[in-house]
Formats: sequence, structure tokens, C-alpha cells
Amino acid sequence: MMQFIAMLTMLIDHVGLLFFPDQAVWRIIGRIAFPLYVYALAQGHQHTSSHGKYVLRLLGIAVVSQIPYQILFETNELNVVASLFMGLLLLRVLDGLSPGWPAFLLIASGCIFFEVFPFEYGAYGLLLMLIFNYVKSGPQLIMMHLLLNLAALFTYGWVIQLFSILPTIFIVYGPDLWKRLESWNMPRWIWRAFYPVHLAVLAIIVHLMG
Repeated sequence: MMQFIAMLTMLIDHVGLLFFPDQAVWRIIGRIAFPLYVYALAQGHQHTSSHGKYVLRLLGIAVVSQIPYQILFETNELNVVASLFMGLLLLRVLDGLSPGWPAFLLIASGCIFFEVFPFEYGAYGLLLMLIFNYVKSGPQLIMMHLLLNLAALFTYGWVIQLFSILPTIFIVYGPDLWKRLESWNMPRWIWRAFYPVHLAVLAIIVHLMG
């Protein structure tokens, strides 16, 4: 069910961006999606039985999605799954490092890398992945996410991004309901195919509408 919510809110976000750009409510609802994808990434990184297959799946989705993403949104950015893919690689490398200057320099370099290329969500996205992966205390998770959102507000002017704290609060303070949602399994092929397929469908609709 968590996966369904992530897909639905991403779809709402993209529909709003493409067809109702003056109606902020679509983008506000859409802020729910990315933290859920990041949460799923952190859980996958920590519990997957095969990191190699996990990385390759993300890479495949990112590659298949890139051209529809660029055409649909008229951008040269790398899509959000590419961001998740690179974030996963960085988490894997950090697993082999002790806390200290090497890890700090790697994270700083990663933030610059995410901004320069650029990846969707940039350094913000990478830092959120690090927060979800390493912060274990619920209240601290909320506080770190809130501080990151405030930094994005002052750095990029991302007002709507402040609403992305809502799913994090839900993850922390709704554990019983969350367990029930996660017990509802979604077919893997739907979860993996949704991002490129929904981009392609929206691109076709935009093209037909001229």
C-alpha cells in the first residue's frame, strides 16, 4: 500500500505540473511521493538479499525512463530514479567507511556531483537518502528532514517542499497503521514499471493535446 501511495501521489504531482500548473494543491499532494521512495530505498538497501540485483534494477528503470522524462518535462536533468540509483551506490560505499573525514568528503563530493550534472532533487535528494538510511530515532528523523526542508527553502525557495515532512511524520508516528499498509503486497512488475510507463503515457497525452 505504501508503494501504491507513492505511485499515486507521484502521478498526481506530474498531472498537476503538466496540466494544472497554476493549482498548487496538485504539487502539495505530490510532495508525499519522494520521501516514500527514499524510505523504500533505505529499507531496500538495509534488507535486500542481493545489492547487485537491486542496483541493476534501479539502473534499468532510470535508463528506460530518461528519454520520456526529458521529452515530457523539457529538461536535461537526470530523472529521480537515476538520483535513487546514485544514492544507493553512495550508501554502499559509505557502508565500508568509518565515520570521519573520508566519509564526510565523500558525502560533500556526492552533493556537488548531484548538483552539477544535475540529478532531480540534487543534493537535497541525496541528503534525504542519507537521513532516512542513518537516522534511527523517529523524532530525530523528523527534525533532520525538517531542517533539510528549511535549508532547501532558503537555498532554492522550495516552499511547497516543506509539505514533504508529512509522510515522514506518518512513518514515525503511525507505526501500527504503517504495518497494516505494508502488509498489502503489490505485484513487483507494477512497482518497477510504473515510473517509465506513466511518463510515456503522459508524454503521449501531452503530444495528442498539442
